[in-house]
Amino acid sequence: MIETEGLVHRYGGVTALDGVDLAIEDGEFVVLAGANGSGKTTLVRHWNGLLDPDEGTVRVNGTRVAEDRVVARTAVGMVFQEPRDGFVAATIGADVAFGPENLGLPRDEIAERVADALDAVNLDGRGGERIDALSGGERERVAIAGALAMHPDHLVLDEPFTGLDAPARASVLERLRSLHAAGTGVVVVTHDLRDVLAAADRLVVLNDGAIVVDDAPETAVEQLAGLPVDRPC
Repeated sequence: MIETEGLVHRYGGVTALDGVDLAIEDGEFVVLAGANGSGKTTLVRHWNGLLDPDEGTVRVNGTRVAEDRVVARTAVGMVFQEPRDGFVAATIGADVAFGPENLGLPRDEIAERVADALDAVNLDGRGGERIDALSGGERERVAIAGALAMHPDHLVLDEPFTGLDAPARASVLERLRSLHAAGTGVVVVTHDLRDVLAAADRLVVLNDGAIVVDDAPETAVEQLAGLPVDRPC
Protein backbone atom coordinates (compact mmCIF):
# COMPACT_ATOMS: atom_id res chain seq x y z
CA MET A 1 0.00 0.00 0.00
CA ILE A 2 1.05 3.59 -0.69
CA GLU A 3 -0.14 6.15 1.86
CA THR A 4 0.26 9.90 2.12
CA GLU A 5 -1.00 11.86 5.10
CA GLY A 6 -1.13 15.66 5.16
CA LEU A 7 1.48 15.82 2.40
CA VAL A 8 2.73 19.32 1.67
CA HIS A 9 5.47 20.20 -0.80
CA ARG A 10 6.68 23.66 -1.72
CA TYR A 11 8.97 24.97 -4.42
CA GLY A 12 10.21 28.19 -2.87
CA GLY A 13 7.10 30.17 -2.08
CA VAL A 14 4.82 28.07 -4.31
CA THR A 15 2.79 25.27 -2.72
CA ALA A 16 2.69 22.33 -5.14
CA LEU A 17 0.90 19.90 -2.78
CA ASP A 18 -1.43 21.18 -0.11
CA GLY A 19 -2.24 18.59 2.55
CA VAL A 20 -2.79 15.54 0.33
CA ASP A 21 -4.30 12.45 1.98
CA LEU A 22 -4.33 9.42 -0.29
CA ALA A 23 -4.12 5.63 0.04
CA ILE A 24 -3.56 3.28 -2.89
CA GLU A 25 -4.21 -0.38 -2.26
CA ASP A 26 -2.11 -3.22 -3.66
CA GLY A 27 -3.37 -4.37 -7.05
CA GLU A 28 -5.37 -1.24 -7.86
CA PHE A 29 -5.31 0.39 -11.30
CA VAL A 30 -5.47 4.10 -10.54
CA VAL A 31 -5.52 6.99 -12.97
CA LEU A 32 -4.04 10.14 -11.41
CA ALA A 33 -5.21 13.04 -13.54
CA GLY A 34 -4.98 16.80 -13.60
CA ALA A 35 -3.68 19.68 -15.65
CA ASN A 36 0.02 20.43 -16.04
CA GLY A 37 1.16 22.03 -12.80
CA SER A 38 -1.58 20.44 -10.69
CA GLY A 39 0.93 18.49 -8.57
CA LYS A 40 0.72 15.00 -10.12
CA THR A 41 4.42 14.43 -10.75
CA THR A 42 5.38 16.05 -7.45
CA LEU A 43 3.06 13.64 -5.64
CA VAL A 44 4.35 10.43 -7.19
CA ARG A 45 7.99 11.42 -6.74
CA HIS A 46 7.41 11.30 -3.00
CA TRP A 47 6.40 7.65 -3.22
CA ASN A 48 9.93 6.43 -3.84
CA GLY A 49 11.85 9.19 -2.13
CA LEU A 50 12.81 11.33 -5.12
CA LEU A 51 11.34 14.25 -3.18
CA ASP A 52 11.00 14.87 0.55
CA PRO A 53 7.85 16.36 2.12
CA ASP A 54 7.86 19.78 3.70
CA GLU A 55 5.05 18.53 5.92
CA GLY A 56 3.22 15.22 6.34
CA THR A 57 4.28 11.61 5.90
CA VAL A 58 4.57 9.09 3.06
CA ARG A 59 4.53 5.34 3.73
CA VAL A 60 5.03 2.38 1.42
CA ASN A 61 3.95 -0.98 2.82
CA GLY A 62 3.83 0.56 6.27
CA THR A 63 7.39 1.94 6.24
CA ARG A 64 8.07 5.66 6.06
CA VAL A 65 9.84 6.44 2.81
CA ALA A 66 12.25 8.81 4.55
CA GLU A 67 13.41 5.93 6.78
CA ASP A 68 14.10 3.40 4.01
CA ARG A 69 14.26 4.62 0.42
CA VAL A 70 15.50 1.23 -0.83
CA VAL A 71 12.30 -0.44 0.35
CA ALA A 72 10.22 2.28 -1.29
CA ARG A 73 12.10 2.16 -4.60
CA THR A 74 11.86 -1.62 -4.72
CA ALA A 75 8.11 -1.59 -4.02
CA VAL A 76 7.28 1.38 -6.29
CA GLY A 77 8.62 1.10 -9.83
CA MET A 78 8.75 4.49 -11.56
CA VAL A 79 8.59 5.07 -15.31
CA PHE A 80 9.37 8.69 -16.16
CA GLN A 81 7.57 10.92 -18.65
CA GLU A 82 10.54 10.76 -21.02
CA PRO A 83 11.81 7.13 -20.96
CA ARG A 84 15.30 8.19 -22.05
CA ASP A 85 15.71 9.96 -18.71
CA GLY A 86 15.78 6.58 -16.98
CA PHE A 87 17.97 4.58 -19.39
CA VAL A 88 21.45 3.71 -18.15
CA ALA A 89 22.70 1.23 -20.80
CA ALA A 90 22.95 0.98 -24.56
CA THR A 91 21.03 -2.26 -25.03
CA ILE A 92 17.61 -3.42 -23.92
CA GLY A 93 18.81 -6.33 -21.82
CA ALA A 94 21.57 -4.43 -20.07
CA ASP A 95 19.24 -1.62 -19.14
CA VAL A 96 16.57 -3.94 -17.73
CA ALA A 97 19.24 -5.81 -15.74
CA PHE A 98 20.58 -2.64 -14.11
CA GLY A 99 18.10 -2.48 -11.22
CA PRO A 100 18.36 -6.15 -10.16
CA GLU A 101 22.17 -5.92 -10.42
CA ASN A 102 22.13 -3.04 -7.95
CA LEU A 103 20.16 -5.21 -5.55
CA GLY A 104 23.09 -7.62 -5.55
CA LEU A 105 21.02 -10.55 -6.79
CA PRO A 106 22.61 -13.76 -8.11
CA ARG A 107 23.33 -13.76 -11.84
CA ASP A 108 20.80 -16.53 -12.56
CA GLU A 109 18.03 -14.62 -10.80
CA ILE A 110 18.92 -11.42 -12.68
CA ALA A 111 18.71 -13.27 -16.00
CA GLU A 112 15.35 -14.75 -15.03
CA ARG A 113 13.96 -11.37 -14.01
CA VAL A 114 15.15 -9.76 -17.24
CA ALA A 115 13.61 -12.53 -19.36
CA ASP A 116 10.29 -12.35 -17.48
CA ALA A 117 10.15 -8.55 -17.70
CA LEU A 118 10.86 -8.50 -21.44
CA ASP A 119 8.26 -11.20 -22.01
CA ALA A 120 5.71 -9.13 -20.06
CA VAL A 121 6.10 -6.21 -22.47
CA ASN A 122 6.37 -8.36 -25.61
CA LEU A 123 10.10 -7.74 -26.12
CA ASP A 124 11.31 -11.27 -25.44
CA GLY A 125 14.38 -12.25 -27.47
CA ARG A 126 15.35 -8.64 -28.15
CA GLY A 127 17.69 -8.00 -25.23
CA GLY A 128 20.71 -7.40 -27.47
CA GLU A 129 19.09 -4.59 -29.50
CA ARG A 130 20.20 -0.99 -29.05
CA ILE A 131 17.72 1.29 -27.30
CA ASP A 132 18.54 4.24 -29.54
CA ALA A 133 17.21 2.29 -32.55
CA LEU A 134 13.77 1.72 -31.02
CA SER A 135 10.49 3.50 -31.67
CA GLY A 136 8.85 5.66 -29.00
CA GLY A 137 6.42 2.92 -28.03
CA GLU A 138 9.20 0.36 -27.79
CA ARG A 139 11.28 2.66 -25.59
CA GLU A 140 8.27 3.06 -23.31
CA ARG A 141 7.98 -0.72 -23.04
CA VAL A 142 11.70 -1.03 -22.23
CA ALA A 143 11.23 1.48 -19.41
CA ILE A 144 8.29 -0.54 -18.10
CA ALA A 145 10.37 -3.73 -18.28
CA GLY A 146 13.15 -2.08 -16.29
CA ALA A 147 10.69 -1.24 -13.53
CA LEU A 148 9.09 -4.69 -13.62
CA ALA A 149 12.46 -6.41 -13.18
CA MET A 150 12.55 -4.96 -9.67
CA HIS A 151 9.35 -6.90 -8.87
CA PRO A 152 7.47 -3.81 -7.65
CA ASP A 153 4.13 -3.92 -5.91
CA HIS A 154 3.11 -0.78 -7.80
CA LEU A 155 4.12 0.40 -11.28
CA VAL A 156 3.84 4.19 -11.63
CA LEU A 157 3.97 5.73 -15.11
CA ASP A 158 4.20 9.50 -15.60
CA GLU A 159 2.45 10.54 -18.84
CA PRO A 160 3.33 7.27 -20.61
CA PHE A 161 1.39 8.08 -23.78
CA THR A 162 3.00 11.45 -24.56
CA GLY A 163 4.32 11.50 -28.13
CA LEU A 164 3.02 8.03 -28.99
CA ASP A 165 0.95 7.38 -32.08
CA ALA A 166 -2.32 5.44 -31.79
CA PRO A 167 -0.86 1.93 -32.36
CA ALA A 168 1.94 2.51 -29.84
CA ARG A 169 -0.52 3.94 -27.32
CA ALA A 170 -2.76 0.90 -27.72
CA SER A 171 0.20 -1.45 -27.33
CA VAL A 172 1.38 0.15 -24.08
CA LEU A 173 -2.15 0.20 -22.69
CA GLU A 174 -2.59 -3.48 -23.54
CA ARG A 175 0.60 -4.27 -21.59
CA LEU A 176 -0.66 -2.30 -18.59
CA ARG A 177 -3.98 -4.15 -18.64
CA SER A 178 -2.13 -7.49 -18.68
CA LEU A 179 0.13 -6.50 -15.79
CA HIS A 180 -2.85 -5.36 -13.75
CA ALA A 181 -4.67 -8.61 -14.47
CA ALA A 182 -1.59 -10.48 -13.20
CA GLY A 183 -1.72 -8.61 -9.88
CA THR A 184 0.62 -5.62 -10.28
CA GLY A 185 -0.76 -2.33 -9.03
CA VAL A 186 -0.70 0.33 -11.77
CA VAL A 187 -0.82 4.11 -11.42
CA VAL A 188 -1.00 6.13 -14.64
CA VAL A 189 -0.30 9.84 -14.30
CA THR A 190 -1.97 11.77 -17.12
CA HIS A 191 -3.83 14.89 -18.14
CA ASP A 192 -5.65 12.95 -20.89
CA LEU A 193 -8.29 10.40 -19.89
CA ARG A 194 -8.94 8.98 -23.34
CA ASP A 195 -8.66 5.20 -23.49
CA VAL A 196 -6.96 4.71 -20.14
CA LEU A 197 -9.98 5.41 -17.94
CA ALA A 198 -11.75 2.29 -19.18
CA ALA A 199 -8.94 0.19 -17.69
CA ALA A 200 -8.99 1.85 -14.27
CA ASP A 201 -10.51 0.87 -10.95
CA ARG A 202 -10.32 4.43 -9.66
CA LEU A 203 -9.84 8.01 -10.80
CA VAL A 204 -8.04 10.57 -8.65
CA VAL A 205 -7.88 14.17 -9.88
CA LEU A 206 -5.55 16.85 -8.55
CA ASN A 207 -6.14 20.58 -8.99
CA ASP A 208 -3.85 23.24 -7.53
CA GLY A 209 -2.14 20.66 -5.32
CA ALA A 210 -5.28 19.21 -3.76
CA ILE A 211 -7.43 16.16 -4.50
CA VAL A 212 -10.75 17.29 -5.96
CA VAL A 213 -12.04 13.92 -7.26
CA ASP A 214 -11.48 10.41 -5.89
CA ASP A 215 -14.03 7.87 -7.07
CA ALA A 216 -14.79 4.93 -9.32
CA PRO A 217 -14.46 5.95 -12.99
CA GLU A 218 -18.14 5.59 -13.84
CA THR A 219 -19.15 8.09 -11.15
CA ALA A 220 -16.01 10.22 -11.19
CA VAL A 221 -16.61 11.30 -14.80
CA GLU A 222 -19.74 13.13 -13.66
CA GLN A 223 -17.57 15.28 -11.36
CA LEU A 224 -15.16 16.48 -14.05
CA ALA A 225 -17.17 19.41 -15.35
CA GLY A 226 -15.08 22.57 -15.16
CA LEU A 227 -11.84 20.75 -14.35
CA PRO A 228 -8.82 21.14 -16.69
CA VAL A 229 -8.53 17.52 -17.88
CA ASP A 230 -9.19 15.99 -21.30
CA ARG A 231 -12.31 13.96 -20.70
CA PRO A 232 -12.78 10.50 -22.26
CA CYS A 233 -14.60 10.35 -25.56
